[in-house]
Amino acid sequence: MIRKRIVHIALMVTLATVIACNEDEGGAIQYTPDPEVNTVEITTDKAIYNPGDNITFSAHKTYDNAFIRYTHLGNVIEEVPMTGASWTWAPPSQDFKGYMAEVFIKHADGTEETIGTVGIDVSSDWTKFPRYGFLSKYGQMSQAEMESIIGNLNKYHINGIQFYDWMYRQHQPLAGTVNEPMEVWNDIMNRDIYKSTVDGYIQIAHDKNMKAMFYNLAYGVLDDYDPDAITPQMFIYKDTEHSTKDMHELGAPFISNIYLTDPANSSWQEYLAQRNEDVYEVFDFDGYHIDQLGDRGTVYRYDGSSANLSDAFPSFISAMKSADPDKELVFNAVNQYAQQQIADEELGFLYTEVWSPNEGFKDLSTILTDNAAYSNNTKNTVLAAYINYNKANGQGLFNTPGVLLADAVIFAFGGSHLELGEHMLAKEYFPNNNLSMTDELKAALMEYYDFMVAYQNLLRDGGNFNEPVINTGDGKLNLGSWPPTMGKVAAVGKQVENKQVVHLINFTNANNLNWRDTEGAQSTPASIEKAMVNLQINGTVNKIWYASPDYKGGVAVPLEYTQNGSTVNFKVPLLKYWGMIVVE
Repeated sequence: MIRKRIVHIALMVTLATVIACNEDEGGAIQYTPDPEVNTVEITTDKAIYNPGDNITFSAHKTYDNAFIRYTHLGNVIEEVPMTGASWTWAPPSQDFKGYMAEVFIKHADGTEETIGTVGIDVSSDWTKFPRYGFLSKYGQMSQAEMESIIGNLNKYHINGIQFYDWMYRQHQPLAGTVNEPMEVWNDIMNRDIYKSTVDGYIQIAHDKNMKAMFYNLAYGVLDDYDPDAITPQMFIYKDTEHSTKDMHELGAPFISNIYLTDPANSSWQEYLAQRNEDVYEVFDFDGYHIDQLGDRGTVYRYDGSSANLSDAFPSFISAMKSADPDKELVFNAVNQYAQQQIADEELGFLYTEVWSPNEGFKDLSTILTDNAAYSNNTKNTVLAAYINYNKANGQGLFNTPGVLLADAVIFAFGGSHLELGEHMLAKEYFPNNNLSMTDELKAALMEYYDFMVAYQNLLRDGGNFNEPVINTGDGKLNLGSWPPTMGKVAAVGKQVENKQVVHLINFTNANNLNWRDTEGAQSTPASIEKAMVNLQINGTVNKIWYASPDYKGGVAVPLEYTQNGSTVNFKVPLLKYWGMIVVE
C-alpha cells in the first residue's frame, strides 16, 4: 500500500500577513510542533480536474482549530476553517493551473503549524502536464484490487495510464472479433489476460479522470499472422532481395519473435488502423501508445530501397491520427530515435525511453531541453528511465537517493517520469517487479508529485533556462553550475515571466553522476541548513520564497532578504535533494 498523504511540518507566519515570517538569526523558520497534534491525511477524489469542477477533499481526522489555505505559486487564494472530514473547493476558472491545499493549525501564540498538503491540477487537457503511469498485469482481479491500484496512482496525480502488453497479438491486438471478443486470451509471454480486468481498469481510471492508452508497436507481427492479410510487401528486410525479414529475436517464454513491418507502407497503415478501430469498438481506450525498437541500422523495403525508419514514422502517426482523430497518440522515441522528425506531429506530448550512452544526469536535461526545442516549446516530455536497472535482476529494494535525485533533475527541467504502476518500474519489461519501494521512498515520492503538480506553472509551463550568478555567503553551499559536479550543489536558473527561478540540486555527497544508479549505490545527501546565498538579479525584488518537496510539505516559505544594487542576500532554510528559490 502507498503510505497516506501525511506531512508533519511547521510554518511560522505573522498574523498580519502570510508572506512575512519570523526567523532565527540563521534564517531557519522555527516552531516546535505540539506533541498533542497529529498529522492529517488529505486525498482528492480525482487526479486532474476540468475548469469549473469542484474538488472533493477527504481527511482522516479534523481539529477544532484547523484551517485550509489554497495557494497558487505561493499566493493565497482563499483561507477557510476546516469544518469536517470532507469538503469541496471551487478553484478559479482559469485553465492549466496548479494549486496547493494546505491544512494548518492556528495556535494561541499566533504561530501556525502545517499538518498536511496536497497538489491540485486544473487542466482541460491531460497532455499539457502529463503524469504518465502504467499497468502491466491483467489476470483475474477483483474490483477492490483494481480500485486499490488506481487509488494509489491517484494519490500521485497520475493522469494517464499506459496499458502495457494488454493485447492478444501485436498484429491483432483485439482477441476475437468485435461481435465476439474473447473473455480470456494469452499475450506474447503466454500470460492469461482477462477482458474483465482490462475493462475494469479503464472504467476505474476514468472515474478518477485518468486517460487510458493502449500499448502496441507501430510495426510488430508475430509468426501466427495471416499471410493473406499481411503481405510480404509490408515487411522490412535485412537485405535488398527481401529474403530475410528484420526481426526482434525473443527467447522463451515469449511465444514468438517479432517481425517488423514498414511503418510508412500505406497498406500496413490501413491494416493496423482497422485493427485499432476494432479495439476502440470493444474497449473504451482514449488513445494509442505507439512503441518502436529504436535504430534498426540499415534495413530495406520489399523493393530493395532503403527504409529510413526515422523518416517513416511521421506518416505512420499521421495515418493513425487521420483514422481516429478523437483519440490521443503517444510515440516512444527510443533514445531520441526519430524524435526530431515526429515532434511536430499530432502528439499531445513527447516521450523518450532513455538508454546508453545517455546515462548521466546532464543527458536527462539535454533530452528534455532538446525536446522542448524540437516542438518549439509547445510540448512537455515524459521520460521512461529505468532506475536501479542491474539491481532489478534480483529481489531487493529501490535505492531512495538514486530515485529522488533522478526525479529532482527530471522535474526541475520540466519533465515527468514514467515510473509508477502496480509497482515501481526498473526494467523495460514492465511486469518485472523484483524491486520494492521502501516506506521512505513511497512517502518522499508522494511529496515530489504533489510538488510537481502545485508548481507546474513554474516547472512545465514555458520560461527560458538561464545561468544565474549565485554564490555562497557563508560557505555552507558549495555551489556549481549545470551540468552537475560531484561534491557540489548544482544551480539551474529559469526565467518565467517576472520570476527568476533557481533550482538547487544537491550532489554534495553523490558518489556518481549516473542517473540510472544501476546497482543502487547512490548515497544520501546530507541536509544543508540555514545557508546564506548571494544572487545577482536585475530590477527591484518584491518577494523571495523557497519551496522544496523535502521541506515542510512543499509549502512556499517566504524569505527575508536584503538587496544592495543588483545583489540580493538571503538564507536557504534547508536543502536535502532539491529546492526551488523564486525571486519575484
